[in-house]
Amino acid sequence: MHFDRYLRTLPWPPREVAHLTPEHIDGFYETRKHLIATVRGEISDLKQLLIRTDGISSTLAGRLAAPLPPKPSAEPKESYRRTELRRIADAARGDLRAAAQRIRGNRDLLRRYRQGEIEVGDDRFLAERLELLDWVDRFGDVPRRRMESGRDAGTDVPLRWISRHGHGSAPEVVSWLHLTAQELAAGAILLGVLTGENPDVICKVPAAHHRADGHTGRAGTTIVDLVKPRRGPRAYMNLALSQVPDWISIPDQPEEMTTRDELHTPFGLYTLLHELTARSRALAGGNLLLVGYCASGGREQGRGLRPINRTSGLIGDRASAWGLKKDEPDDDGKPVPLTLTLSLLRLTYIELHQKPVAHTERTAATQYLLRNRGNVTEYRKVVAAALTEEAAKARARGSVSVMSADDVERTRTDPEAVAAEHGLDPVILKKMIAGELDTVMTSCADNENSPHAPSGTPCPASFMLCLDCECARALPRHLPIQVLVHDRLSERREQMDVLQWARRFAGPHARLADLLAEADEAAVADARHDATDADRALVERFLNRELDLR
Repeated sequence: MHFDRYLRTLPWPPREVAHLTPEHIDGFYETRKHLIATVRGEISDLKQLLIRTDGISSTLAGRLAAPLPPKPSAEPKESYRRTELRRIADAARGDLRAAAQRIRGNRDLLRRYRQGEIEVGDDRFLAERLELLDWVDRFGDVPRRRMESGRDAGTDVPLRWISRHGHGSAPEVVSWLHLTAQELAAGAILLGVLTGENPDVICKVPAAHHRADGHTGRAGTTIVDLVKPRRGPRAYMNLALSQVPDWISIPDQPEEMTTRDELHTPFGLYTLLHELTARSRALAGGNLLLVGYCASGGREQGRGLRPINRTSGLIGDRASAWGLKKDEPDDDGKPVPLTLTLSLLRLTYIELHQKPVAHTERTAATQYLLRNRGNVTEYRKVVAAALTEEAAKARARGSVSVMSADDVERTRTDPEAVAAEHGLDPVILKKMIAGELDTVMTSCADNENSPHAPSGTPCPASFMLCLDCECARALPRHLPIQVLVHDRLSERREQMDVLQWARRFAGPHARLADLLAEADEAAVADARHDATDADRALVERFLNRELDLR
């Protein structure tokens, strides 16, 4: 037990239970607290053992009754830089391309052998190789024999002649037709780069899928069903893998991409992995995508074909095998090894794409983006730029044309003059005044000649776009609705990711702010106070997009 070992390191270790003190417990905790994942469990187990032990002092009993020490807080995570991510993706692609070439070549060789297209003759080496290929394809392993004595007694070892092939390595021979555990890790890593999905989800991606493109030859799209238990009632979800290159990982010169660059798209990666693991899956059973040959380990399963195990350390080991280093050296100018995890790949994907993946926008902002110490400044710059850009667009297009209360009153006596001043037909003006042409925050002068649709067809645009439409007119009776929408948009800024808010609502919010600025402050205050329940219900339906065309 770790506690015993700790006590033996003390100058005067206790010789009896009665000699144990609270300081011994605290000292043990101090020596183990760097093990964030286990220290609280160890202390809890130690307390449960000692509290049932006869002879402990009352002082120690009191200490054991106290709460566990607070859980050590983990350091903020830092996402990969784009250049680091590029090196990770390129290394994973290199492994998978080599695997595809190897497995496809050996499958073709096996096919020709079984169809009688290959004459073996006196070539014993070729005959043995073809026999091995056939055996590996049928059983997912090499021929073995049981050892009756010696160091390997009771175990199955490869037949002696197999050492002439694959440099004497049974795993290498099996890899002629099956992915290795290391190549499975490369596949999982590249899935993380291209999808940003949760590590558990990636390791459990199913092989069953639906081809949404219908095999038409157009841009391929595969949809797979995923399960993320932590989501509770929303645990079941779909993942669409399209044949569109990810803009972050494509080469600097996209025109240089060739057919071998199928691994730059989620669809291409999925279909390749599905192809390379098909025979392994048939032998091992189950319906997971990432299945290959593991030489040993696997929770005492030994060698064999099985799905990738996220906790095996294979993914982290890839960084060392590929010789990956961080962009920034240490204080002495020496290269720093790159730590490779699916969690950091997920964090990097969410940062670079600025969108949630299987979670809400607020979770993306608070649990991923703002906890990423290397991303906060960059994220704020992106948000500020988006806010500035949307506000500038709103001001450049100008605010909707406004009719004052005096204009409305004059319409009763001189509609032709008022209509001419506002570029309207008198009949249309009367319908506006009567409320027959309202579109939530404004009235529409010409629904069939909108800038958002061909002439002569009804406008399909969201009512939010009326705020910068040449056909719209704002009347005094619209002020309560405009105030309510302005206030609700301000509230949503605190309820969702600020970047998403900037892209969706910064423009309309700026236009509404300009509209309200044109009105008298007292009129705005009265409109906010006099808004009815019907007004509030309309605004809620509007912002929930219940009024949009579906």
